[in-house]
Amino acid sequence: MMDRAVERRATSRRLWRHAGALAVAALSCGMLLGGLSAWFLGSVAIAGLGAAAYSFNFHIPAALVRLFAVGRTAARYGERLAGHRAALTDQTIRRIALFGAMAVAPAARSAGWQLADQARLADYLDDVEDLDFARLRADFPALLLAIGVTACLIATAFVAPLALVPIAALLSALAAAAARFAHTGATAWDETRRHRRDGARRLGTALASVVPLQAERAWKGRCAEAVGLLSQADAAVGRLRLAQARLDALAALLGPVAAVSVFAAAWHAGARNEAMLVPAFLAFAWIALAETAQAISRLVLAALRRRAAKAEIDRWSGTAPPAAPAAAAASPVSLQSLESPALVRRAPDARPLGDAVALSLEAGRPTILTGTSGAGKTSLLKQIAGWTGDDILHGDAGTLTAADRRMLAAFCPHDAAILADTVRANLFAPAGPDEALWQALDAVELTERIIAAGGLDGWITQDSLSLGEAQRLNLARAWLSAKPLVLLDEPTEHLRADQGHRILKRLLERLNDRIVVMSSHGVAAWPGAVTIRL
Repeated sequence: MMDRAVERRATSRRLWRHAGALAVAALSCGMLLGGLSAWFLGSVAIAGLGAAAYSFNFHIPAALVRLFAVGRTAARYGERLAGHRAALTDQTIRRIALFGAMAVAPAARSAGWQLADQARLADYLDDVEDLDFARLRADFPALLLAIGVTACLIATAFVAPLALVPIAALLSALAAAAARFAHTGATAWDETRRHRRDGARRLGTALASVVPLQAERAWKGRCAEAVGLLSQADAAVGRLRLAQARLDALAALLGPVAAVSVFAAAWHAGARNEAMLVPAFLAFAWIALAETAQAISRLVLAALRRRAAKAEIDRWSGTAPPAAPAAAAASPVSLQSLESPALVRRAPDARPLGDAVALSLEAGRPTILTGTSGAGKTSLLKQIAGWTGDDILHGDAGTLTAADRRMLAAFCPHDAAILADTVRANLFAPAGPDEALWQALDAVELTERIIAAGGLDGWITQDSLSLGEAQRLNLARAWLSAKPLVLLDEPTEHLRADQGHRILKRLLERLNDRIVVMSSHGVAAWPGAVTIRL
């Protein structure tokens, strides 16, 4: 196995050398073709003015023009064949390494990390392609351009030294523009990837929850958020393409500016008639080279995409350098009390539900809502959270509208929604360190199950967890929340009585500095809690 890997790398190096030689030959033939054509036409024009036209040998330069034209075409095709074969060999080597990294990952992750999420699958395929052909799209053309520019600069220094001033100024401006494009392009590309992934994830989540979102009158808002992120991604792509166009427009000036500069410098130095043939040769060589320079934005973009792709694949395959420790979650916003002397209870569709209720909620004193099924316990929790209605409640910091309470509340519904994503993403604590996430999972007695699923980066779906496991993951979200108002809808549902009691005891101890309201059929009382029967 090791011998085959060594053989592939040796084959790749040999093919890249062949492709490089053919590419240099194609570039040289192109520049010689342009220069010789200009020299030939100039010589014919000069010879046609006198008796030299009768003795002028047209055959040799004409044959050379045909030779360079055929040589350029043949070398280009050869370079394409050798270069793509080398890129495919590199692709084989790299994909073996990638799939090897996936194979040693936890079982659940290696089986479904990419294929379970269409957005991530699309990103993964793009990343692999960007890595596979980066040398062909970026490194190779950039090396050829550098060789061509260096050769033309050396020739210009001998033929028309004064022309180096405007050419060097333009090359400096082009280098500065390319560096600026590299910086802005990296930002725009990262923004594009982030918005596309977030938009696709939010849209997929919304489409999977159409009925409850419509009941909560949140469907349009969630779809608007997702589409807005996708629109931002398109806007970032538009800015990237505009920056590409500006860079390419500047690069397009290289050929004409260099040619005119060489002609002007030679004329200024006193060259006339036959003495202008060599400067004409050099001027048109610059024009031929400019065809390669016009693709400079694509070279820079290919390099940017390769860098982003490598960072992403290294991150999930475990080969990236250790990240800096995540910042600790922000401390909870202070909210010690919340009350309403007569809150009119309403269903999500705004119809009244029973009698008004007097609320007096305090931090450190849990409130339990009890009542028969259909009494409106969940609806009242949603009113308190600001999910439904436009009620005004009074807190120790002043009045709180529904929008204010939505910002301050963590609501855990009784039917926990599990995203088709990693365990880490399902805990809704992106800034939480791994230690805190494992502590939350341990508190809800879910550690062993998550380890079996592949750890924090293991892939889970709604169907991969039982109802009880999903409910405990939901309670882990409440454990990790920093919100001052925590609302638990049937927190012990789908759990054994003893297990539910243990987990709820730990959770309430954890949240003893928050306002906690929970609805329950099985827990009608709790030490130090207030019970409201609906």
